[in-house]
Amino acid sequence: MTTDRAPLSRTDLAGLLTEASQSVSAILTTEYPTAPSRSYLHPVLGALAAGPQVVGELNDRLEGFVADEPRPATPAVLFTLASYALALGWLTESLAELTTAVDRICTRAGIPIEPLDPVVTARDNAEHDSNFDFSFSALELAAIRSAAETAGLPPADYVAVLSESLLAASRITDACVEISSGLLEDAACILGEAMTDHVWVGDGPNSLPTLVRSLLARMEATQ
Repeated sequence: MTTDRAPLSRTDLAGLLTEASQSVSAILTTEYPTAPSRSYLHPVLGALAAGPQVVGELNDRLEGFVADEPRPATPAVLFTLASYALALGWLTESLAELTTAVDRICTRAGIPIEPLDPVVTARDNAEHDSNFDFSFSALELAAIRSAAETAGLPPADYVAVLSESLLAASRITDACVEISSGLLEDAACILGEAMTDHVWVGDGPNSLPTLVRSLLARMEATQ
């Protein structure tokens, strides 16, 4: 016997997107213990450790949402689904790029493959920059030399891999912030529509979820 289920309310749909936003934001506040010999990886290890778990959780919620939602789906449900699915895809791609960047850093630093480490190393042809121009104070140079010695790297190489790590951390931060804020904007949109009696409809660009519009804008910019 099949039981008809009522569609989720606008509040429930907004809550789904808000929870996803909070999960994505949590990636950026995750701390991961970093050995002194790997201090240059500290900027990225938190996101690298937390990201896959968040992706798994969001994927499970999405599957449950699709399985539980009755058919036919309302426009509000489709709006939520589009926002959520794109956020998940964007996050997955961003974490893949982060993993590739960390692989490159590890190869440059000469870290051997360690299966129990959250960082999976890879091989590439990264070249060492032996002519790095230091622009640090005497105190900063002393700290760099100390950290480099602990890591078993020349100071110039240490600064190079640390710079790559900071750049990778900046990129995943930007992605998570954009994804999280986009989900919150879409949640607010759904709640705003819920305060009226009419169903969300539209064929203009403003009717699309925030992250969909962001993606379309990026595609247009690259053309």
